[in-house]
Amino acid sequence: MTSGKDDDDFFRQRGFGIKIGFGEHPALLIIDMLKGFTDSTMPLGANLDPQIEAQKPLLAIAHERGIPVIFSTVIYNDADLKDAGLWGIKMKGSFSLRAGTPAVEIDPRLHMWPTDSLLIKKYASCFFGTDLVPRLMNQHVDTLIIVGCTTSGCVRATAVDAVQNGFRPMVVREAVGDRSAAAHEQSLFDLNAKYADVVSFDETLLYLQTVGHNQTASS
Repeated sequence: MTSGKDDDDFFRQRGFGIKIGFGEHPALLIIDMLKGFTDSTMPLGANLDPQIEAQKPLLAIAHERGIPVIFSTVIYNDADLKDAGLWGIKMKGSFSLRAGTPAVEIDPRLHMWPTDSLLIKKYASCFFGTDLVPRLMNQHVDTLIIVGCTTSGCVRATAVDAVQNGFRPMVVREAVGDRSAAAHEQSLFDLNAKYADVVSFDETLLYLQTVGHNQTASS
């Protein structure tokens, strides 16, 4: 076990953190930017204003270029939260994500178009118990641009499942957030070392603007 001070060098020397690289057919996956997570007064909430500001231009260029956009939300329908399973026991804040409440609605600062998809999930990963894989395959997606929250939870779980399912996970550093700065930074380090490429906002925006197969919405 390293002391933490030499992690970068240690992991690099052992062959971790090799770039996967962007593919040719991206989709923008906006994970759990719902009011229950973006309102810091809510049990599961945090101040994600900087992340929303970083997500807006990525969303705009995706809409402009006809790149698939998928929003995810977490919704529990059962009155006793049985559909949250053991996670509902482990994380009591789950009770705030009940169907029909404002908490499960996408933050209105992110303009969701009628052509965007809404993925409803019960657990951390956007892949677990959902139809995300066939949705992506149907649109020939090979690259997931991952933004949202939380870095140590749903973002991390989704990125791990993405690479395990054969998709290129690109986690945009400035566009993901967490309740804990320490958990956020450690998760980004670990994701970049083993499961995903942690990429900058600028390189992601340039990629979305220039990726070859996309056409403008008006074309």
